[in-house]
Order: sequence, then C-alpha cells, then structure tokens
Amino acid sequence: MTSEIENTTERDTARAATKAYLVGGGIASLAAAVYLIRDGGLTGSNITIMEELNSLAGSLDASGSAKYGYVLRGGRMLERKYLCTFDLFATIPTLDKSKSVTEEIFDWNEKIETCSYSRLVKEAKAINKPTFDLDEKQILTLARLMIEPEWALANATIEEQFSQDFFNTNFWLMWCTTFAFQPWHSAIEFKRYLQRFTHLVHGFNQLHGIMRTVYNQFDSMVRPLHTWLIEQGVNFGMNATVIDLKFGRSESQGGTVTNIIYKQEGEQKEIALAPRDLVIVTLGSMTDGSSQGGNDTSTPSSGAGGHGAWTLWQTIADGRAEFGRPDVFANHIDESKWISATTTLQDPAFFDFVQRFTGNKPGEGGLITLADSNWLLSFVLPCQPHFIDQPDNINVFWSYGLSVDKPGNFIKKTMQDCTGREIFAELMGHLGMDNEEIEIILNQSITIPTYMPFVTSQFLRRQSGDRPQIIPDGWGNLGLIGQFCEQADDVVFTVEYSVRSAATAVYKLLGLDREPPAVYKGLYDPRIVIEAIQTLHS
Repeated sequence: MTSEIENTTERDTARAATKAYLVGGGIASLAAAVYLIRDGGLTGSNITIMEELNSLAGSLDASGSAKYGYVLRGGRMLERKYLCTFDLFATIPTLDKSKSVTEEIFDWNEKIETCSYSRLVKEAKAINKPTFDLDEKQILTLARLMIEPEWALANATIEEQFSQDFFNTNFWLMWCTTFAFQPWHSAIEFKRYLQRFTHLVHGFNQLHGIMRTVYNQFDSMVRPLHTWLIEQGVNFGMNATVIDLKFGRSESQGGTVTNIIYKQEGEQKEIALAPRDLVIVTLGSMTDGSSQGGNDTSTPSSGAGGHGAWTLWQTIADGRAEFGRPDVFANHIDESKWISATTTLQDPAFFDFVQRFTGNKPGEGGLITLADSNWLLSFVLPCQPHFIDQPDNINVFWSYGLSVDKPGNFIKKTMQDCTGREIFAELMGHLGMDNEEIEIILNQSITIPTYMPFVTSQFLRRQSGDRPQIIPDGWGNLGLIGQFCEQADDVVFTVEYSVRSAATAVYKLLGLDREPPAVYKGLYDPRIVIEAIQTLHS
C-alpha cells in the first residue's frame, strides 16, 4: 500500500512539472488543452498553444462586421451522438457563465428543432420530403459498402462503387451536400459515414436530428473554450509557425521530440524540451491557403506550397512512415477545393422571401440545396443574430458551392471567377426571383466569398498508413491529432473527430486509465437498421 501511495505521489509530482506544447490553434488543440488540465492534472501555465495566425479556431473561425460584411469559412454539423464533443463542453461555461455550453446547445435545439420543408429546390420550387429515388441495386450497394472491410476499399473512390445513375438520385444530392462529398472521394470515408449516421437516415430528407448552436460556432463554442483556457493560465503563442521538430531516443520512451523549431515575427526560435514534456501536433489543415474575395472581387487562387501546417507534416514525415503520407491529402487541390460565401444583408427582404418560399423560419430549416445549380449551390438561413455583436437590423447567412469550375446557370462564369455579388445573384436566380427584386436586394447586401483549396482533402481516397496513429508506434511524448490522424469508426470533417483525437492523445500520453466515450454505433441496433432500410425503400 505504501509503495502504491509513493508511486502515485511521484506521478502527480512529475505531472505537475510536465509542460505541454500544442501545435495549431484549432478545436483539436483547444480541446487537448482542456483535457490536459481537467483530466490530466496539468497546470494551465505549463501549457502553450502555438498558432501560425493571429487568431484561433482553425476552420471554426468567424470575423467581420455589419459595415464591411461578416465572414464564415464554414460550420460543422452537430448531432446528439457527438459524445466526445458534448462531454468536453459539459464543463465549459458559456460566456455569460449561466450554464455549460453543452446545456446551452441542447436547450437551444429543444427550442428550435430542425425540420426542413425544402431540403431541395428544383425548377425554382421547394420540395418537402424529397424521395430518395434509389433502386434495389443501389440500396444493395449501400448495404454492401456498410459491411465491406476497409482493406478491400483501399484507394477506391465512391464513383467506382456505383453506376452513374446513382449520382443523379435525390439521396446522393442530399448526402453529398450535407457532408460535402464528391464522387471521386474515398469509398472508405463514404462507408464510415453510412455506418456513423445510420440513425439519421430516417428523417434525413428533412434534416431531423441536425443540431445548431445559438450563434455561429466560433462565438458559441470557440470563444467560451478560449475564455476558459485563459482563466486557467494557458499560454497562447500567436503568429508562431512551427517549422520542424528535432527528435531523439530514450530507453524509457523510444522516439521523443527534443526540440521545437519555430518562426515568430521573422525570427527563428527554438524550445528545448525536458524528458517529461509533451508535444501534440495538429496535422494538416482544411482551411490552409484560403483566400478571400469581396462583394466586387473574386477569390484569388492559391496553391499547395508554403503553408505551415502542411509543410510541417511533410517535414516531420520525411523518412518516417509512421507519421503518415501527407502528399496523399495535400497535392490534389482540384479534388478538394470549394468556395463558401457569407452574405450580410441590411434589408430583411431576402429572409422574408425565403421564409415564404420554404415555409421555414430562419434557424428551423437547415441546409437548402439548389438541385439545378451547375455549382451545386447550397445555403442555410440561421436564426438571427448569427454573430454576438450583430445589430438587430442586419441578417447574415452562409452558402457554398461544390463545383467551382463550371459556369453558372444565370451568371455565365465559373464560381471561382465570380464576385460575391455575382454569387448571390446566381443563388437568387435559382429561387425564381425576378431581376428587379434581385437588383434591389444586391444593393443592400455584402457577399464575401472564400476559396479553400484543401477543405475536403481529408475525404481524398486513401489506404492504410496514409493517416498516422494518434500515438505513432515507438514514440513516447508525441501525439498527432486533428482531421488527418487515424481513428477507427469515426468520421472526419466533424468537430467530434478533432475532439476525440485530442482526448485520445492526452489520455495515452499521460498514461491515464480512461478512454473517450465510445463512438455511437446505431447500425448495431436492429430497430434503427430496419427503420433505415424502410426509409431507403420509401
């Protein structure tokens, strides 16, 4: 008994002196910092988050103003079975300290439950409860994919699994725009999505089960998280680009990170680590290389070179197969790019029109896909205000297009060549609005487009080993987190995936006898499976 107490005391003392360096300022690193403090017992002042930009949040960022236009690069879907996410935010208070962020999200979605009366728009008409249009062969292929082992789908694409008719169905149209899939994306990831969201198939054509935050996810989730970490004394090294890690070996830990090399304000610096210190790196970035246009300017293109998150991964993975293969995800921009746009309106006319057109109040309907759009445009009208500082007379909504290299149906230019004003005009054209009405609304709005070359890079076709394990084999003080690490069963392009990776990394690195909540598997519930099969056939 005495030796157990002594060992526990030694571990606690060592842990109190442990320093942790988190590379990247997205939701994965922020979550890891919480777990280090909440579950690992680290002192906040011993944790440093190093971020290349001057702002946090990664792909959950938000900015702007009513005068110059608000900007959201994107927002992730939430649903009740994101067990890690809601576990994390159950201990993070809202900005006003009235409740936890988890409580706020659940309370809000009890108040405004998603039920779309116009998931698709075809020929300028809203379609309520679109049929899936699947034939028996397509349904059997979906079922086959759900049970196919991942090794059998290595480097396979979705389009290799189906005939072309499948990609003309309403099922594909709703699935691909809800989750941002393309036909050339990974069949493995498509399979995982089918498994992970089996419980949402029933009601999918009205987006039942989709949850929203009160404001955009930066204001509702990232800001409370950031505030809590500041209160715990966590250090934030902004404008700090980590360019390399130095490695060594020890008998107790195997491979170890010994030094962190970074640039800040034009100066190269180095941090020497003690043997007990930890390094947790967010690999890659969905929003790296983003470029922003304006109401009267298009989005400039940007290539794959010179971006910190990808460059660091490529540097440390060179000659180390256990760190994955970043080039699989970084070097295929034509297969991973799309454009989003944020529109700020000074007049309620557009929101009033959409409410009459769809039968949904803002915040109630969720994503609306314009099925005839060459760009495959979708948009969503959230409950207002969508930003905490948004004036009462201002409305804000978000849209995105998956096919940015095709000419528009009304604006005969590619989406990437269009200004924000032209993108908004194209969207209104698909709703059947007349030219005079469109012009009036355009003159009272600001639309800011954002081009993202890597936004679906995590969906690119892959095989085993392309994504590294969270704790690479043979390494003792290094964790790899975010959208490009390997986690069985769960799906990328979600907040849940990032948060789960953070929890897993912290628990394993600290040797804690605990694991994150298990991935919910509705596909093993016969009631859910029967309901899903019946829905697919209906």
